[in-house]
Amino acid sequence: MSEQGFPGKLVQALGADTVITDPSEIEPWLTDWRGVYRGRAQAVVRPSTTQQVAECLRLCNDHRVPVVPRGGNTGLCGGATPDSSPANVVLSLDRMNRIRSIDTIANTLVADAGCILGNLRRAAHEAGRMLPLSLAAEDSSQIGGNLATNAGGVNVLRYGMARELALGIEAVLPNGEIFNGLQTLRKDNTGYDLKQLFIGSEGTLGVITGVALKLHPLMQVRAVVLAAVESPRKALELLRLVYGACGPRLQAFEFFTDECLGLVLQHVEGAQQPFAQRHGGYVLIELADTADEQALQALLEDVIGRALEEELCADAVVSATLAQLESLWRLREEISEAQRADGPHLKHDISLPIEQIPAFMASAEQRVRSVAPECRLFVFGHFGDGNLHYNVSRPAGADRDWAARCEGPVAEAVFAEVARYGGSISAEHGIGQLKRHAFHHHKDPMHIRLMLQIKQVFDPNGIMNPGKLL
Repeated sequence: MSEQGFPGKLVQALGADTVITDPSEIEPWLTDWRGVYRGRAQAVVRPSTTQQVAECLRLCNDHRVPVVPRGGNTGLCGGATPDSSPANVVLSLDRMNRIRSIDTIANTLVADAGCILGNLRRAAHEAGRMLPLSLAAEDSSQIGGNLATNAGGVNVLRYGMARELALGIEAVLPNGEIFNGLQTLRKDNTGYDLKQLFIGSEGTLGVITGVALKLHPLMQVRAVVLAAVESPRKALELLRLVYGACGPRLQAFEFFTDECLGLVLQHVEGAQQPFAQRHGGYVLIELADTADEQALQALLEDVIGRALEEELCADAVVSATLAQLESLWRLREEISEAQRADGPHLKHDISLPIEQIPAFMASAEQRVRSVAPECRLFVFGHFGDGNLHYNVSRPAGADRDWAARCEGPVAEAVFAEVARYGGSISAEHGIGQLKRHAFHHHKDPMHIRLMLQIKQVFDPNGIMNPGKLL
């Protein structure tokens, strides 16, 4: 069958309102949101039901047509962007956005995979519960994509990654069969946990169409402190103290360097310098609980007082109002937006054994500067779970093409240091197109062999998200 004829098959099976075939209308679906990747496709399919997803995949599998699942297009690794093949079909679940149930006794939420994460969080909040998965892109990202990439975010320290919030999933296999694992059981010890194969698979094994998630008690009170620290080592000693004193109330422990703060102050309107003088780095700590705001505030003030006495931090500011809390968080959350305003950055989403972070930061800087001597480093991330966003930018005054020229050598330097310390080249963003070569270079060959064997079982014709991960 010719490529020109296949879209007609899709239209016949799914309806003209479900299938986009006009090249001008397909165009917006061919790039990632950063504009880094661009591909081709002969059609975009926007199903409204799981059965329509199944019919689409069955047709594509029968005719060996590659399928590129696409969520909210918020990824940073090009995992939802088609490659250069004109045969691609982009499959978007944006119309599958129904919340199927919220149960405040079992504390579960069941929803279509196309639901926007922020909408699910608000729905849970209205029901008196909390969905703790929280991302900067939560008002654009879709929950199916969050699970397909095993998203992280700022609350991993307390609640874990996306896979730890998933009780069950519904998914469609490449041959059109529906995997019905959408259960809400907390205990099911009956063999392999197959849902975990789909979580983090980046759309290479099938398409997640429904999710069942754990809900948690609504944290009614929050307290935040921004502490100035002179080194990453001091930040880790502060983490030891805070975790020991506050236990499960510790919801976030975020670190960023002074260079990151300077970027925010320069590019983000309304951002204010938090201390009279600048310091080497900063830690934003949030505690949360279900009740007793005064007790939570007192606990935070007490532990920070101890930290100042023990010289673990040089200065600190504790939020007294909601506005102050939000302004402190803004200094951390706006780093990515400030980077966008600054120009192209080489972004590396990595994880390390937490105790190795200070040594890594010191040796990685030396290694990176050996290949890019005048570069600027912007390092921030979720110190409490070992996740660093290790970002490298062009020297002051350099042209904007610097990033394209230096991307390869810089990435090689960063990933070599990550491997040296026993870390991972992808903490929460996935592999996609961006890190595929590095993934195959640094991942244990046995792991890759087993993954390829699993891929062969699920997708023997190789139609699912070609050019990504494997």
